[in-house]
Amino acid sequence: MNLNAKMKRLREHPLLQVLAGNQGNPRTLVLIEPLWGIPYNLISPFATLYMYTQGVTDVQIGLILSIAMVFQVFFSFFGGILTDKLGRKFTTMMGDFFGWAVACLIWSVSNNFWLFLAAAILNCFEQINQTAWYCLLIEDAHPKDLVNIYTWVSIGGLVAVFFAPLSGLFVSAYSVVPVVRVLYFLFSLTMVTKMLITLKFCRETKQGQIRRAETKGVSVFQMLGEYRHLVPRLLKDKAVLKAVAVSVILYITNMVSTNFFSLYVTQRLGLSENYLALFPILNAAVMLVFMVGIQHRMSATKFRAPMWVGLVLYCVAALVLILSPADSLGFVLIYVFVAAVSAALVNPRKDALLQLNIDTQERARLNALIMASTIALSSPFGYLAGWLSSLDRRLPFAFTMLLFILAMVVIGRIQEPTVAEENA
Repeated sequence: MNLNAKMKRLREHPLLQVLAGNQGNPRTLVLIEPLWGIPYNLISPFATLYMYTQGVTDVQIGLILSIAMVFQVFFSFFGGILTDKLGRKFTTMMGDFFGWAVACLIWSVSNNFWLFLAAAILNCFEQINQTAWYCLLIEDAHPKDLVNIYTWVSIGGLVAVFFAPLSGLFVSAYSVVPVVRVLYFLFSLTMVTKMLITLKFCRETKQGQIRRAETKGVSVFQMLGEYRHLVPRLLKDKAVLKAVAVSVILYITNMVSTNFFSLYVTQRLGLSENYLALFPILNAAVMLVFMVGIQHRMSATKFRAPMWVGLVLYCVAALVLILSPADSLGFVLIYVFVAAVSAALVNPRKDALLQLNIDTQERARLNALIMASTIALSSPFGYLAGWLSSLDRRLPFAFTMLLFILAMVVIGRIQEPTVAEENA
């Protein structure tokens, strides 16, 4: 195959076709995602260890997670309201500023439980950002393209992971605390940059313009009271409830894995801290290969079978980690590999499944309500995971296995959403 043929084939790749067919907000938000992804992935392998080295205990780490979740519920409710009143674009920018730029500044100087807690609470503004950002991303996009758009979002974050060796090298040379402090400061700067690019290149969505006009002159508290009408609608919609149940389960499992994996491999398995930057790279490489080379060969409108397979693989991965002997890097690498394939199958479909089932006219407030419910239901599990880890560092991952099995039961009962394969 000559070069021209290869380039033509590349241009015809379904993922590139999605970006070409969804210009404006989807393309801009996808392209600037590394501004969040690079610093986040540089820090995330060391974030929990950073707290631990500053004297924050396992139980306190879990307590921070649970307290933060209470605040996240509060911010989530107002996220839907502000998204409608202020617009998707402005609310996204506000969440980026307070939830990440300011929070990261506090994290960069934190040295005790209370400062870490304060930064975590400020980070809860990210829940406002999340509701608005999802709306800004998908409302003007083709529904059939949602899985691939969410795949692009994942790819943007995954590409950033390949910068992770830099943090590992610096940690090896200068230790965890000074390196993570600098990274948090740089994270703050990149989020300010991301906010400014959003300001210049994104536009308010059509639905956002409609909702701003409809809510003009309506007080925040009046809109807050209107949730009482949305809750019964949500509870009566079985398709949405099943999608929400899966989202809650995966939210909990991700929280547990993200916050206790580094402690598990360093404190129980005895692996060097230097390996912590390796695992995200392997995860990203596997997910990228899968998403670019395999994902587009699967139906973008089928959800049940791919998600069920992904959840089975999640269980296998957790079991491998639990059974890992001390100083066994190979077992941990197998865990990361299998979990990466699982995430590539499950995550884009989980997000798309939810958005395809909710009422588009009330997308902002329903997303906010769902997010608040997700966080509220998940909030006790941060403390529970910390308590389980204090008893035996294997127990949080045994707990995730049970949750994955529960998610499999729910997925087995969902109905495939009706989405046209062709463009409207």
